[in-house]
Amino acid sequence: MPAIRHHVPDDMLMGYAAGVLPQAFDLVVATHVSLNDDARVRLAGFEELGGAVLSDLKEVDLAPDSLEQTLAKISRMAPTERGTRSNGVFPAPLRKMIGGDVAAVKWKSIARGTKQAVLCSDGEATARLLYIPAGQAMPEHSHRGTEMTLVLQGGYSSVDGHYVRGDLEVADQQTNHTPIADDDGEDCICLVATDGRLLFNGLLPRLAQVFLRI
Repeated sequence: MPAIRHHVPDDMLMGYAAGVLPQAFDLVVATHVSLNDDARVRLAGFEELGGAVLSDLKEVDLAPDSLEQTLAKISRMAPTERGTRSNGVFPAPLRKMIGGDVAAVKWKSIARGTKQAVLCSDGEATARLLYIPAGQAMPEHSHRGTEMTLVLQGGYSSVDGHYVRGDLEVADQQTNHTPIADDDGEDCICLVATDGRLLFNGLLPRLAQVFLRI
C-alpha cells in the first residue's frame, strides 16, 4: 500500500479517543486508524493521556441512570472496533458494520456510474460509501459543516492534493472542491462522513440532492 500522506487531525483523534464524536465520524476515524500505523501510535498517546487525567479527578456521586447511559454509548460505538486489520478492500471496523466486503454493499446509483450506500445517520452526522468510476469527476461543491473522506480503493485528486488508500481528507466551510477519481483503470471507493448538507454549485446536483440525501 502506498505511504499515507494525509492523516487524521489531532482534534479528531482526541475526540475519537474520548468517545465524543458522532457515530459517522467515529466510523471513519476507526477505519483510518486501522490502516495507519502513525495514527495508532498517536491514538495510544491520547488514550494514555486521557487515563492519566481521569485518575486525577475527584470522585463524585453518579446519576441513577449512569450505567444505562454508559452501556448505550458503548453500544453506539460497537461498529468501530479499533486498530485491527483485515484482508480485502474494507478494514475490520467497516467490514463489521457492513457484514462483509465490497460484495456485501447495497449500492444505489447516483449518476454516470457513481453509486453510494448510506451506512448510518443519527441526526448528528451521516456516513456513506461512495463509488466513483475511474476518471469521473464529482460535482463542484462546498460544505455547510465538516466532511471527512477516507480512500479505501483507487485514488482521487482534490484542491489540496492527491489521495490514495488510507489517506483522509477533512473539508470544511472554507473548502470548495471538485474531486476527480484517478484515471488509471481502478475505480475509487471512499468512506465519507458529513455533519451538514453539501453546497453544490450546479443546478442539477442541487435538484438531485433531496433524493440522494447528500
